[in-house]
Amino acid sequence: MTNRKLVHIVDDEDAIRRSASFMLKTSGYAVETWATGVAFLKEIRHVPEGCILLDVRMPEMDGLEVQRALRERGVTMPVIVLTGHADVSIAVRAMKAGAVDFLEKPFEKAVLISAIEAAFDRLAQTDSAATRATEANVVLGVLTPREREVLDGLAQGLPNKTIAYDLGISPRTVEVHRANLMAKLDVRSLSDALRLAFAAGLGA
Repeated sequence: MTNRKLVHIVDDEDAIRRSASFMLKTSGYAVETWATGVAFLKEIRHVPEGCILLDVRMPEMDGLEVQRALRERGVTMPVIVLTGHADVSIAVRAMKAGAVDFLEKPFEKAVLISAIEAAFDRLAQTDSAATRATEANVVLGVLTPREREVLDGLAQGLPNKTIAYDLGISPRTVEVHRANLMAKLDVRSLSDALRLAFAAGLGA
């Protein structure tokens, strides 16, 4: 038996499965791959616990449907969703449904490993939702009201143009607020900012 951390890759693209497997195996992880969400779900009761790397766009059953099925079956393994460049709104929906992170294809090895490690770290944490909400609101306290409104729009999965229209400002101004709020929150990715937003109750 091995005590290496296990990652389940669920993606219909063979190239993604092979490249992600190589990145993970050369970093010391154990890996199992699945070509469809249906195949993964059929075996879910028998697969060892680990982290799930889940593509959102697959035939038969997309990633959001797989995520819903996992939740209905009481599976608590952390999920990281894989998205295309234009799928940010889908990624937001996935995170609202419990995904711990999302990665845009193509991704670099360092980004993948960092996300996987963070997912396993969160799996080991047992903080209550109430505690996370309190802590998140304290962190978000550094934002101006306008920056908080922009973050709320992002947490709803809205594109910059829609946020700009809703707030009566230009898309460029939204981009500036977005850059400023990420700098103030000291986060490196949108998914990190969204995690704080969801914990604080934004994006409802």
